Amino acid sequence: MPNTFKNHNAQLINCRKCPRLVDWREEVAQTKRKAYQDEDYWGKPVPGFGDPQARIMIVGLAPGAHGSNRTGRMFTGDASGDFLYPALHRAGFANQPSGDHIGDGLELIDVFITAICRCVPPKNRPKVPEIKNCLPWMEAEIDLLPNLQGFVALGRIAFDGILRMYQMQGIDLPKMEFGHNTFYELGQGLPWLLASYHPSQQNTLTGRLTQEMFDNIWERAKTLLVTKPC
Repeated sequence: MPNTFKNHNAQLINCRKCPRLVDWREEVAQTKRKAYQDEDYWGKPVPGFGDPQARIMIVGLAPGAHGSNRTGRMFTGDASGDFLYPALHRAGFANQPSGDHIGDGLELIDVFITAICRCVPPKNRPKVPEIKNCLPWMEAEIDLLPNLQGFVALGRIAFDGILRMYQMQGIDLPKMEFGHNTFYELGQGLPWLLASYHPSQQNTLTGRLTQEMFDNIWERAKTLLVTKPC
């Protein structure tokens, strides 16, 4: 397994293990959305990013077709990121409230953002074998975060994916149900798990996920953190 994020990302972006996802991510990158016709799309698996000393790992579903599949950075360039990054900034987990492209000055503080799947799936619906293929990448990122204490899962698929990752390792977990602002201890020596509705437009425009509800997630996450002695 890679021993640095640089090595990890170099391996990740060359992954072609899921033919359906490879075909789709590359097709989207070639056809493009009209508004981005003059841009070069990333069109590869998207690495996680953030603070290498992070105590919280934020886990999403997968890259957006014209968001991070275009920009190459998680939750960047689409409406979900436009809702996420201001919330992280308000909570003190980001140095600025926006993130439009790599090199825009965005820095994360005490959090690392990743996803269950690294390639954009058709209709945002990865298949179970594709999720299983991709989970080892997240497992490797967890191993590279020495101070990790907890997960914030954005959406049911992220929540279920975290549990599936540990089950694939042979770890017996108690029954857990997804719900907004639900919290679970996964077990001795494992990070805790806090769940949130995904900040998709489907949730934010309908009021299923409000700014206040989302801010409550990040304030609760802060209260869960423990300062380790030097």
